[in-house]
Amino acid sequence: MKVLVSVKRVVDYNVKVRVKSDRSGVDTANVKMSMNPFDEIAVEEAVRLKEKGVATEIIAVSCGLQSCQETLRTAMAIGADRAILVETDVELQPLAVAKLLQALLVKEGAQLVILGKQAIDDDANQTGQMLAALADLPQATFASRVEVADGRAKVTREVDGGLETIEVTLPAIVTTDLRLNEPRYVTLPNIMKAKKKQMDKVTPADLGVDPAPRLKTLKVNEPSARQAGVRVADVGALVAKLRTEAKVL
Repeated sequence: MKVLVSVKRVVDYNVKVRVKSDRSGVDTANVKMSMNPFDEIAVEEAVRLKEKGVATEIIAVSCGLQSCQETLRTAMAIGADRAILVETDVELQPLAVAKLLQALLVKEGAQLVILGKQAIDDDANQTGQMLAALADLPQATFASRVEVADGRAKVTREVDGGLETIEVTLPAIVTTDLRLNEPRYVTLPNIMKAKKKQMDKVTPADLGVDPAPRLKTLKVNEPSARQAGVRVADVGALVAKLRTEAKVL
């Protein structure tokens, strides 16, 4: 069984994000980049499926600039067998990424696609669902547990009311939540081995996909600064502030 795993290169989660002076976007110049944490969980889950003998090949996919090769090398160091870079300098939005993944899904004949439920840069949480719709495949989002056997995937999902367990037939799309697993530490020997693994490059045109943006970012603002808390003398003063200042009573 082939497993396709999508990984995205994003600003490292430890970095404090800065907005550009012209408010056109986020400043990424000289900023540490890394694999999206949710996608790292997706790669780890695919590797665990292979270790169980369920998966036979893991293909890591990334879409974007040539620098995304670093992210793909990390995925192969974790355990992916080979990688595909869809190289483009166009601003990629969830719909375009979903179309690219759908084309690769058909081309590679994968039976399972695993990707993070969202990226920490745009928090869109759309690509997996759009891919399922385009490919007309069942989907299991926000997975906290995945079991694959006999051509079916049993997935425990995290929902507002608790946990929901569903079963989908393969091929299918699965998006990962934080509690699915804990990604393994990437060792130096595996990093060296990853450099020798196969990495193919294609363009959106090769896949017959137009990646042009459908949405336009008008302005990006930093969140408003939080006001410092104040001490009140008694309950009466607290109620008064809640009524007159916070206006929640």
